[in-house]
Amino acid sequence: MRGTRLLAATLIAFAAAPLAAQPAGDARAAVTAEVTAEITAKVIGAVDAFFEALRNPDKTALARRMDPRGTIFIHDRRDPAAPRIVTRAAADHLAGWEKSPPGTDEYMRYDTVLVDGDMAQVWGPYVFLVDGQPTHCGINSMSLARLAEGWRVTNTTFTMSALDECEALGAPEVPAK
Repeated sequence: MRGTRLLAATLIAFAAAPLAAQPAGDARAAVTAEVTAEITAKVIGAVDAFFEALRNPDKTALARRMDPRGTIFIHDRRDPAAPRIVTRAAADHLAGWEKSPPGTDEYMRYDTVLVDGDMAQVWGPYVFLVDGQPTHCGINSMSLARLAEGWRVTNTTFTMSALDECEALGAPEVPAK
């Protein structure tokens, strides 16, 4: 959401600058920036689609947004006395996801979006919900690749923190329904 507003402001700034009045080097830089903004928008769109698939009652929808060859690292810090790291193959996660109960949701703020060619990284705090109630929050780090079918999440790493940590992490508030 914040990333979308930043992208819109960037695009408006480029549209307002008259390219004809700029030297050739500046015009090239503006075109490069415009292309970068367009690609960044596609990456943000792919992450938005990932979260739409996550909340979709059709539990197979997530498999269309995540590459099954990826890996998921979960840094579970909910019990500070016993933090642990769990690693799962994305294919295993997706198979398990198809059996998960309905009513899951997640909101993430896109603090950092980096793109280099066919790879991208989206980083920011999130809050996870089940049946409308937050269960935990943390930081998401999502890697994406531009594949033949478009941008897809390839790998994710995320922390899981107790709800009393959400404000300090900057986790987004749950939108009113």
